[in-house]
Amino acid sequence: MEKRVLYKSIFIVCIIGLCAYFAFPFEKRINLGLDLQGGMQLLLKVDTSNLPEDAREGVTDLAIEKLRGRIDDLGVSEPSIQRHGVDEILVQLPGVTDRERALNKLGQTGLLEFKLVSSDMEKFRAALSGDVPQGYEIRYTKDDSEPLLLESEAVLTGDALSDAMINFSQADFGGQVVSLRFNSEGAKKFAQVTAANIGRRLAIVLDGKVQSAPNIKEAIPSGEAVISGRFTVDQAQDLAKILKHGKLPAAIIVEEERTIGPLLGKDSIAKGINATIVGITLVLVFMVVYYLLAGVIANIALVLNLLMILGCLGMLPYLFGASVATLTLPGIAGVILSLGMAVDANVLINERIREELSLGKTLRSAIANGYSRAFTAIIDSNITTLFAAVILISIGTGAIKGFGVTLTIGIIASMFTAIVVTRTIFELLLHFGVIKNSLPMLKLIKDTKFDFIKRRRIVYFISLAVIITGLFLYSKKGRDIYGIDFAGGQMQEYSFKEAPDVERVRTVLNEVGLGGAIIQQFKDNPKVVLIRTSEDKADELLLKLKDAFVGNEIDVLRIERVGPVAGKHLKDKAVWALTWALIIILIYVAFRFKHFNFAFAGVVALIHDVLVAFIFLIITGRPIDLLSITAFLTIAGYSINDTIVIYDRVRENMRINRKLSLYELINLSVNQTLSRTILTTGLTLLVVVSIFIYGGEVLNNFAFTLLVGFISGIYSTVYIASPLVLAFGRHKAKA
Repeated sequence: MEKRVLYKSIFIVCIIGLCAYFAFPFEKRINLGLDLQGGMQLLLKVDTSNLPEDAREGVTDLAIEKLRGRIDDLGVSEPSIQRHGVDEILVQLPGVTDRERALNKLGQTGLLEFKLVSSDMEKFRAALSGDVPQGYEIRYTKDDSEPLLLESEAVLTGDALSDAMINFSQADFGGQVVSLRFNSEGAKKFAQVTAANIGRRLAIVLDGKVQSAPNIKEAIPSGEAVISGRFTVDQAQDLAKILKHGKLPAAIIVEEERTIGPLLGKDSIAKGINATIVGITLVLVFMVVYYLLAGVIANIALVLNLLMILGCLGMLPYLFGASVATLTLPGIAGVILSLGMAVDANVLINERIREELSLGKTLRSAIANGYSRAFTAIIDSNITTLFAAVILISIGTGAIKGFGVTLTIGIIASMFTAIVVTRTIFELLLHFGVIKNSLPMLKLIKDTKFDFIKRRRIVYFISLAVIITGLFLYSKKGRDIYGIDFAGGQMQEYSFKEAPDVERVRTVLNEVGLGGAIIQQFKDNPKVVLIRTSEDKADELLLKLKDAFVGNEIDVLRIERVGPVAGKHLKDKAVWALTWALIIILIYVAFRFKHFNFAFAGVVALIHDVLVAFIFLIITGRPIDLLSITAFLTIAGYSINDTIVIYDRVRENMRINRKLSLYELINLSVNQTLSRTILTTGLTLLVVVSIFIYGGEVLNNFAFTLLVGFISGIYSTVYIASPLVLAFGRHKAKA
């Protein structure tokens, strides 16, 4: 045995062992995303607009430190808090289901102020009529029941506190109270204020809301005060800890909220596993039936590919921290999709080996030449998909980033298993005499001689008609096509023990002021109800639903909320991501093929595929959301693959058949690669169909977009990208 083959074999075994070690036991090694284990993800914006320019530096970092203390008080296991951009903070809270408590604890600035209440009734009446006297402000009590006219300037703030704690001994029937203790300077100031204002009311104001406004009966030299206000034990404890940690350096705005209930997480895992099993099984069976022994070798590579993905997901947190690699539901889709894409390289190699054998080459020579000739196409096509995956990691958060991570790992692993592992297996089989003179394979698609270029003008017309019709529909529907990710709003999904009456749900929505909400009940599972609203009244709505459906157990599956500003920001990021993906692919293809017309034609075909997928979403009434953008980027990265295979064959034929015109060269190349174009995309479609059917409601829209885009990719590769090379080329075509 050659030393080179021996060394490669040892290296592969080491890689397999390392990946197996980090992949298993699965439940201990791999971090699950919030959409699989349940919990909350919040994107918080630190609002520094009210701070002076010279005071804004370092505010976000200080806010992170303050928030970390508050999160620790929630008792969350393995929370994640990290800076996101310039003034945003991404917070992930696994297992947190008390949504209201978490939002109150993280969203409160914790600005505590003590302000004197004016007893001047004339000024009070003027303020109520809208003419607020200078130096005063109108504030309302916590339950908005009583307006008070306060002096604008606080006599004392929370900066003077030394401690805050819940006081059970002073709790009355109205709830718990929070005891405050001032530092020495604060106690002195508090004593002076109370002594000078006996008989007046002193309002205790937290984040602009009056918590209580007791009368000052006497001077208080002890340096202690009490906040009362019908607090539960949890609310009082949270308030005490917020005040103890100190106020945030700036106001916090919740730009995005995604809360996933544990029930949906378990359901997502089950459906993700089912989709994976079905998708992989379909691919494995086809490869064995169609390519026989070569298919078995490809399947070994496919299984190793899955092992490497799981191993890397288990290994990366040890190297770079838990937030780097988590397995999310879209991440599971990324695993399935990368496995489908991994077969592409094996199909390319097997088809090349078949061609070499048909030319009369020996088996050893055919295998060597097959790998050599397929190498550039495999590298080029995978790198373009890798560009899209990396962009997804850079722009995405949470589940979307999880998809980008698994897709990236899968692409790199597939290149290793297809180029290194399968070739080593072939070399070992040759060395031990298991295969000698032949490598039988089936061939369903015979050699074709279609004139694809001839009908290019008809195809251009059909594509333009579809796109123009779609853009017309887009202009008619406007903002209605966008999901909450881009339009803003809130989505609440509930699971009932028994299928509820939708009209009764509508009545409850009217009672809480959400009469204009959109209600969706799923035909395949009428127990699940999806409600889209423009306002955040999820907690109030849940209580009302439980009252209206007594005995019908209700579980919160998920709550997602995006503010209008954040929605516009996400939409802008999505547009830039798509734009940069197309630009990078354009530059790379132009560089690799040394002809700008090749690159430009390929990118036009990609834009066509993305537009077709976009238009079909509009036609079918499916919302455009972040997962749709993920699908668009995946289409852009993947659809170029078959185009590159054809371009690679055109480049090869240019060297071999110098007498042929570009028209003839393109037609010849398309016909020579037609079978692998259909096979590679067809196998990837098998896994996409498994996601579409078995992946569950969350991934259904994503899988539908990929289905349309990939089918359009076959069409555009043959009928748009290839003919456009001719249209943009300088060579004269033979008609």
